[in-house]
Amino acid sequence: MAGAADPAAVVSGEHYRITVLTDGLVRLEYAEDGRFEDRRSTFANERNLPVPDFRVLESGGHLEIVTARFRLTYDRGPFTSSGLSLAVGGGLTAFHSVWRYGQTAESLGGTARTLDGADGPVPLEPGVIARSGFAVLDDGGSFLFDEDGWVAADNVGRTDLYVFAYGHDYTEALRAFYAVSGPVPPLPRWALGNWWSRHHAYTEESYLALLDRFRDEGIPFSVGVLDMDWHLVDVDPAHGSGWTGYTWNRHLFPDPAAFLARLHAIGLRVSLNVHPADGVRSFEAAYPAMAAALGRDPAPGEPIAFDVTDRRFLEAYFQVLHRGLEADGVDFWWLDWQSGPYSRTAGIDPLWMLNHFHYLDNGRLTFSRYAGPGSHRYPVGFSGDTVVSWASLAFQPHFTATAANIGYGWWSHDIGGHFFGLRDDELATRWLQLGTFSPILRLHSAKNPFLVKEPWAFPDPARAVMTEFLRLRHRLVPYLHTMNHGAAAGRPLVLPMYYREPGREEAYAVPHQYQFGTELLVAAVTEPADRRTLLARVKAWLPGGVWVDVFTGLVYSGGRMLYLHRDLTTIPVLAPAGAIIPLDGAAIPANDPVRPAHVELLVVVGADGEFELVEDESSVRIAFAQDSGTLTVGPSDWVRTWTVTLLAHAPAAEVVANVDGGVVFANIRQGDTRTSITIEAVPAAATLRIELGPGPRLRRNDVAGRVFALLNRAQIEYRTKTRVLEAATADAPLAVRLATLPTLDLEEPLLTAVTEILTAQA
Repeated sequence: MAGAADPAAVVSGEHYRITVLTDGLVRLEYAEDGRFEDRRSTFANERNLPVPDFRVLESGGHLEIVTARFRLTYDRGPFTSSGLSLAVGGGLTAFHSVWRYGQTAESLGGTARTLDGADGPVPLEPGVIARSGFAVLDDGGSFLFDEDGWVAADNVGRTDLYVFAYGHDYTEALRAFYAVSGPVPPLPRWALGNWWSRHHAYTEESYLALLDRFRDEGIPFSVGVLDMDWHLVDVDPAHGSGWTGYTWNRHLFPDPAAFLARLHAIGLRVSLNVHPADGVRSFEAAYPAMAAALGRDPAPGEPIAFDVTDRRFLEAYFQVLHRGLEADGVDFWWLDWQSGPYSRTAGIDPLWMLNHFHYLDNGRLTFSRYAGPGSHRYPVGFSGDTVVSWASLAFQPHFTATAANIGYGWWSHDIGGHFFGLRDDELATRWLQLGTFSPILRLHSAKNPFLVKEPWAFPDPARAVMTEFLRLRHRLVPYLHTMNHGAAAGRPLVLPMYYREPGREEAYAVPHQYQFGTELLVAAVTEPADRRTLLARVKAWLPGGVWVDVFTGLVYSGGRMLYLHRDLTTIPVLAPAGAIIPLDGAAIPANDPVRPAHVELLVVVGADGEFELVEDESSVRIAFAQDSGTLTVGPSDWVRTWTVTLLAHAPAAEVVANVDGGVVFANIRQGDTRTSITIEAVPAAATLRIELGPGPRLRRNDVAGRVFALLNRAQIEYRTKTRVLEAATADAPLAVRLATLPTLDLEEPLLTAVTEILTAQA
């Protein structure tokens, strides 16, 4: 059977079966009738893995199974806390703890089905990593897939546990999860740009006018999402509500195919919202064909109930209801299932069915809510309708990052919040900044004429900042698409900080901070700015080494906790020495984020670095050697212009660029915190090298200048400004200056802001 494990990995008796899937993952089954499950489940897609080394021992009538990571002890009876235990620890795990059957395994959290109505934190379902060293995934409630691909619920409620025993080796635990549950499919490149969505009754004319305005403002979008007003919503109450619909509203969109063709022509893909719960009513254009497909007489006009557990209905659901709309130009569907986990077959969740079969049908992307472990195989996730509030914003970085603990890496939030709350331009700006550094950036809001997300609806500086960050999102696509392929290989784009150093207590104390791909750390700003300093503050942890803020150019020494302060124009986004971050070289990218002809590389000197720029057709290797100060790019498979931007670089030698050994002209621009080197039209198959001179260094922070700028902006007494500047820039050891500042009786936000600048660089 397709879902069966290698028999060599199995230890079994009449009523029990133990499968050693990896050296840190074991499956435990118990069945009084001796019936064990080899079919694929919603979670377990592949159990036939390479058999790890393990030993089976007999000890005092107990069975023991020993791997490099755990020792399982079992009395061969019904599973009990006294008869079944697993000790974590061994040659590969410098960690020791014991799990007993029935014990609640306190994981670090996974994710949740929805954030609908959330105004701050919501409870999270468990993940597969834990500080205790073990985590348990109960698969007994999952429905199953028969050999023909259809579903079965005849063994729901079985005893079927997966125990992850990886200690603090969180990366390996996640790798084991993907090995059993299946990989994350790579997203289409276009899904990584900006998505426009709003619950609003657009007409064809008004929607196209909106996109023209975005073009004129230099704001790119790669996806247009049409909420439910695309279809008929004002229906006869005899039919029920207008939430479910499959018939274009021709008053708003008289020629849907021509409308969608226009969107495609300007570089957008299109998704339509569907609430399928009410089935198909007689007013739908597709009703006669749907009735015919199901062998029903359409004359009485009886509604066709939504029954996702009926194979015949599901086939007609796709072939009749969706194919014609897809022929009009719909690229993928927003499945807005809000009707709970119950279907006509007990144990089968309609949301799971919709996600699974829609993804199989589309083959590229579906957009729907999380349905449980294994949902990562059906990206992208729609997190639901959150309240517009600082509390909602504050929870989202943690929520997004923690989802990696159950392998779910592609959440899409309603950036800016969905409903309720109040207008707050600072909140809206900070939320969009978070969205830029999120898996998906999708602007969305409820049906309210005052709840708008167009940047020009806000005064400066919010308008200018929003515009720049929306452009930046498209500029980031070369980096994001590389990380997209990394996610398919088992490393989610967004990871909690504790994956980097699980043994550091500080890594668990920064819920607003996360790893954004391999090269960046982001500390989201989720609280309003102080009204005196005009700076927002976030507590952060910098791992050891040297870090540079990619926006401000401030250099930091790591290995510590600190407060980071930013005005509305930036958030803390830091790259370590040796980082290489590829961007689209266009200042204002196009809607369709195709492979760019001009690539900008942000580079932080101070350590060796390497980056493989992945493009669907090929990849480009980029490497930096610190000792020689040489950056090597390529070869690439087509002609490109390359700009290398050195962040916080201290120029010390003449820059030399060469292509295949021949010196070429380089246009060099020197800024306050960065140096940019541009080489035009590097030929295909050629190798570019840029020589910076041996051992290039990062510049020293301009402490006096930055402190002055901070104080000059601050809304405080002029005398206080003078005293702080004198203390901060005095000709005295740093320890003396730091000791002096508290004696000035400063408000804490000002004190920590000055301290950040003074202590940033060792």
